[in-house]
Amino acid sequence: MNFTISYLKVKDHSVSGEEFELLLDPELQLLRTAPQPSIQNLGRYYESEDYISHTDSKRSLFEKLYHAVKQKALRDKVKLITGLTGSKGNLLDIGAGTGDFANEAQKSGWTVTGFEPSEKARAIAKSKGVHLVDDTADLSEGTFDIITMWHVLEHVPDVEKQITELKRLVKPGGHIVIAVPNFKSFDANYYGAYWAAYDVPRHLWHFSKTAIEKLFGVQDIKLVKILPMNFDSFYVSLLSEKYKTGKMSFVKGFITGLRSNMKGMSSGEYSSHIYVLKR
Repeated sequence: MNFTISYLKVKDHSVSGEEFELLLDPELQLLRTAPQPSIQNLGRYYESEDYISHTDSKRSLFEKLYHAVKQKALRDKVKLITGLTGSKGNLLDIGAGTGDFANEAQKSGWTVTGFEPSEKARAIAKSKGVHLVDDTADLSEGTFDIITMWHVLEHVPDVEKQITELKRLVKPGGHIVIAVPNFKSFDANYYGAYWAAYDVPRHLWHFSKTAIEKLFGVQDIKLVKILPMNFDSFYVSLLSEKYKTGKMSFVKGFITGLRSNMKGMSSGEYSSHIYVLKR
């Protein structure tokens, strides 16, 4: 990786208020957050009740809407992975959060193993009956038909090491499903430094289609399908409006999210993508 170009300066709007720089690798079309917090210090940037993927809170209208839409998204995700295999098998969900996807897949007949580093989120996931491991390194090679990382790869300190581990764990012919934000989307360009999906420094990396294809291609893992995550444009635009204006403007956020999806229909660049890869 060769991060030679300063792309943008972005503030941590949700926890610390600190400013970070996004550096671009022009060949990979990958952004790196700089400086990246040490492993020892990274946890403090997640210490917020507003970090929604680590809580089941429904305190505000925004959180209630998020969790309502999430239920449909969970069913769609299970339908997606089942369609890839044609049957139920062994699933590894890395970054399981509070265990909702793992639980939904389990109920659908999948044999599920989860991994989640956050103690708070782990406790909630375990209460839902999700089987969690302390370290994926303890898992046997070629165990899983499907490995999922739903908005997780951007949080991983060493992306190349993580991809190597994914290849080790997935069965030959198995699938890896990655969901990440897309910094080339309309809403990313519209909001610039206020784009909520930059989410520095929790998001250490910021991906494009090119970045995913090349990073996994090095490991002979083939990108076979790219799908839009249509809800993400609305969610991200609502948060971005809050960061930009200090107010949660549902109307402006909805309009921008809708414009982003409409632009994505022609450009192929949505707010977030699901990448389906095959070993």
